[in-house]
Amino acid sequence: MAVIDIHAHAMPMPLLRWLEQQGLADLSGVDPSAASGIVRLDSQVSGVAPGAPLPLARSQWDVDVRLTEMDGAGVTHHAVSLPPFLLCSTSADADLAEQVVRRGNEELAAYVAGAPERLVALASVPVGTPGAADEAARCLDEGMRGVAIGTRGAGRELDDVVNEPLWSLLHERRAFTFLHPSGVPDLSRMSDYYLPQLLGYPMETAIAVTRLVFAGVRERHPFPLCLAHGGGCLPWLRGRLDLGWDRKEVAHSTPRPPSGYVADLYYDTAVFSPEILRHLAEDVGAERLVVGTDFPFELADRDPLGTVASLGLDAADAARVQQTTAATLLGLRLEEDG
Repeated sequence: MAVIDIHAHAMPMPLLRWLEQQGLADLSGVDPSAASGIVRLDSQVSGVAPGAPLPLARSQWDVDVRLTEMDGAGVTHHAVSLPPFLLCSTSADADLAEQVVRRGNEELAAYVAGAPERLVALASVPVGTPGAADEAARCLDEGMRGVAIGTRGAGRELDDVVNEPLWSLLHERRAFTFLHPSGVPDLSRMSDYYLPQLLGYPMETAIAVTRLVFAGVRERHPFPLCLAHGGGCLPWLRGRLDLGWDRKEVAHSTPRPPSGYVADLYYDTAVFSPEILRHLAEDVGAERLVVGTDFPFELADRDPLGTVASLGLDAADAARVQQTTAATLLGLRLEEDG
């Protein structure tokens, strides 16, 4: 059975070298012969502290190594996106964000072309900038299978009016959209214990999507939207959001309660708890779950097939999670389908 992982990242080496030429990256920690290294990116690009070492597994830029590691995990296909620290999400410089993201998409397209039968690209979109819709359209026109967005951009929230053309385009094209956290709510409280990723990312996803719901974006533009990390905190806040919608006039901003819009989303399986994932599957339905691992970072799911098996689904639902839903969303025709 094909297994499609929709949450997998790449950092193409030509992109990193170009950033270094622009004075925006330090590649001195990269040994081309080693299995892993580190890269340091300018804060305008990464959104993290200056000089912070970011892990760079060889599979981020070496297609052959990626394919070998995919085989080891039992994964047949990757929908590949740039990681959040290549999106300039916290920079107020819209020109820089658009330039870096466009170059990133060009190099990502070249990267997946190294194994087109197994890799597809999700185009990064510089949300919060005037050129977001144009970049999404360009990449979709050139064959990318969907887009990947962060939870903020250019100092603006996702529900900012500047993003309205983007949502309209994604709705019109029914484009698969993968939302990955690209910041944290309050970095000053999360400087220790790796909390930005452990705690900040799930919170960030909940904030961003809740704003899309209450602002009516999901009502006006119901494009297929999939959330990283099982939706973070969002699935567990539905009751509280509905309560506010029911009892607070300012929150009664949509025809349906928030839980209705949350139920229309898709969620990856990267929650790292079989019990929580089973609850999520029961709540949203197996047809709303897709495999996601966060490959190849340290906090990735290294046994995605075991994760799906832990759900105890029947064969049909297991197939939906592992391949059928993702193939439909990405427009993939799998070999076994004839």
